[in-house]
Amino acid sequence: MENLRNKKCFICDMDGVIYHGNRLIPRVKEFVEWLENNGKNYLFLTNSSERSPRELAQKLARMGLSVGEEHFYTSALATASYLKSQCPFGSVYVIGEPGLTNALYEAGFSMNDINPDYVVFGETRSLNYEKIEKAVKLVQNGAKLIGTNSDLTARVESGIIPATRALIAPIEMTTGKSAYYVGKPNPLMMRHALKKLDCHRIDAAIIGDRMDTDIIAGIESELDTVLVLTGVTSREDLKNFSYAPKYVLNDVGDILP
Repeated sequence: MENLRNKKCFICDMDGVIYHGNRLIPRVKEFVEWLENNGKNYLFLTNSSERSPRELAQKLARMGLSVGEEHFYTSALATASYLKSQCPFGSVYVIGEPGLTNALYEAGFSMNDINPDYVVFGETRSLNYEKIEKAVKLVQNGAKLIGTNSDLTARVESGIIPATRALIAPIEMTTGKSAYYVGKPNPLMMRHALKKLDCHRIDAAIIGDRMDTDIIAGIESELDTVLVLTGVTSREDLKNFSYAPKYVLNDVGDILP
């Protein structure tokens, strides 16, 4: 544990690690205070593309945790950064929430529902047949299909709901084109996070609750991995995977001295 505590940088997933819905997980506040008091660089890294860093900071503030918006990085920001490197000042047709649209605007992209360079798909609660039909036609006409993350499901307070990969499936199946997914477990997002922290992978650890996104992303990016049991993964579930985290903790509070 001393090796873990001596890391300079911590990359933390949010849902299942920091909070459940609108409730902070026990000992999270003490963990963030420890990060601040010990001069650790840290980043809350989320596959969600719905909210901007400012909105995420405000959400934590409503729960009683004060964290600056510079400590948040989302799959929407990673997607916008990736597309900017591929096609500067290109155009997009977006199916998603304001966090994704705003990230793409700020990266220099324009909205285009006629002949965009990309169809970009993120979490959304307002999906309808018309949008799917439009996206299919645009991809068939040459637009490249991008998903902000490859999560099939997401956990909310009421249970399990479909996530980006499940929602984008009709477009993939109809067009025969596979989306490129930017978020975890794509190591690209991890490299973006390390660059934002100005941190070498040897000096960083990733903390998450999902083996199929957080932990595999850390392993493939050669970071130390920490699984916390406050989210979707139980200790019993570990036998179902052919890879393992370096640390398994009850919650982030176990890191505290």
